Amino acid sequence: MNPFEKIFNFQIISRLGEAGSHALTSQERSWLKTMLGHPASEAAFTLETLNTLNSILKAEASTEVQDIILEKVKSKERQVYHPLLRTLRRIIMQNQGILITFQIKHGGQRTGQTGFPHKLEYNMYKREWYLQWYNTRQRSLMSTKLKNIVAVEAAPFPAKRIEDLKARIARLLEGLKEYACIQVIPTFNSELSRILYAFSCFDKIVSFDESSGIYQIKVIYMRDDSEFLLSKIRFLGLRVKITEGEHLKRRMLKSAAMAIERYADDSD
Repeated sequence: MNPFEKIFNFQIISRLGEAGSHALTSQERSWLKTMLGHPASEAAFTLETLNTLNSILKAEASTEVQDIILEKVKSKERQVYHPLLRTLRRIIMQNQGILITFQIKHGGQRTGQTGFPHKLEYNMYKREWYLQWYNTRQRSLMSTKLKNIVAVEAAPFPAKRIEDLKARIARLLEGLKEYACIQVIPTFNSELSRILYAFSCFDKIVSFDESSGIYQIKVIYMRDDSEFLLSKIRFLGLRVKITEGEHLKRRMLKSAAMAIERYADDSD
């Protein structure tokens, strides 16, 4: 038996988890070796890490897909990986501040802006990577597209100031949180797993009323993500109904009215 294959035994898997270890299958190792052959891997890893991985996987067979998969013509996709991801992730992990230069929306640049990075996030609706950071000069929370960042470097902050900035960011984020209650129409209770999957990227609380047989999903989301949440609700169609969340209700009513206006029969 190959000792590197996953052993589906609860006790062994639990002990591996406690030790911070992870068993990889031969298929996963083969897939990783194939991905390391992609040009983007040179930007995703340091040279030392890339060499180490290639050395470990030297004896593995790679999955050659170029000769067996034919890809049809499609619209140009944005690159999911960004070269700044590794640099910014390291700065965030080391609790450092940043000195950043970025392009602004209507042209021009903001140079030499100091701040503290909070997190990196990928916006599924816009398909863009963003850096969420606190601008110490403007004393505000910023969200900047990585593609608009011209230059960024680490700027060491005193430990006391870092703790103060983290607390301030937490307060600002709490003020930006909103919630909505979404009711699952009982006819579609059998599709609950599919419905919950649609909201998988949001914090949520699910409750069930036995007397009425109704599921309620309380979704907690950031204000900027309201349009993305609406796209998920529209995708589910007749399966769900917004019961709490006035902003979402108004937007759904507006889009429904526009659809009726466009597709209703002309009585004249």
